[in-house]
Amino acid sequence: MEILIALLPAIAWGSIGLVSGKLGGNAYQQTVGMTVGAFIFSIGVYVVYQPAIDMKIILAGLVSGIFWSLGQMKQFQSMQLIGVSNTLPISTGLQLIVNTLAGVLLFREWTSTRDIVLGIIAIVILIIGVRLTTVTDKSEQTTDTKSASAKKNGAMALLLSTAGYGLYTITINATGVDALAVILPQAVGMMIGAFLFSFRQEIKSKYTMRNIGTGLLWATGNIFMLISMKNVGLAISFSLSQTGIIISTLGGIWFLGETKSKREFRYVLLGCLGVIAGGILIGYIKA
Repeated sequence: MEILIALLPAIAWGSIGLVSGKLGGNAYQQTVGMTVGAFIFSIGVYVVYQPAIDMKIILAGLVSGIFWSLGQMKQFQSMQLIGVSNTLPISTGLQLIVNTLAGVLLFREWTSTRDIVLGIIAIVILIIGVRLTTVTDKSEQTTDTKSASAKKNGAMALLLSTAGYGLYTITINATGVDALAVILPQAVGMMIGAFLFSFRQEIKSKYTMRNIGTGLLWATGNIFMLISMKNVGLAISFSLSQTGIIISTLGGIWFLGETKSKREFRYVLLGCLGVIAGGILIGYIKA
């Protein structure tokens, strides 16, 4: 039962790209709707657990939430430009690399030779995994200006998304606030960021309302992640949460109709397994 609970964040988070893709809307509408859903969920969590909230928790939550909204919005933009099956494996791998390096350089998480050796191996595996997911058949490469522009803009959105997500986790780690207590102020920060980044965009839409469901899905994964960390520890819960990229990648191909050749499909699968393996190794080091 505990392992099943630990798998729920992967199922929830791995499905977000598929659900948002089916619900429709642009990146701004998807992000605003998602943050509203997360805020509704956070109110429920606060009512049930009633954690103590002080000024430090409020500030940490607001700042981290704003950074998260930047990361999520840019990830949605990337998914729309280059596809879910291309975006999620790269995004997951880059986030793992950034968070690992931040842990080493800022928080001194690697304290022994063993940690350093395993950490370097994990980063190399992650880099290889990310690279494999980007393999494209030469016969399918095109000089079409629109396609090249989409890839360039998608790559830029991915970089900004990684920066947003990285600053989100760094803020939480640096302040050391209680995970349950920070959920509500963080959700408020997420909404503030989403509305700020969507300024002058058309967000009064049925698609925004639809994507409230995406926010509830994300928040469900988030709360089960917290429960899982208490039940089975950080290493197992963290590692299992990374398997969600298999769902998002295969789902993007099978359910959203994103095309891959047989060769590209094999490389994407190998790349996903590499990212998962690197994530598991990082989780083992953190344990």
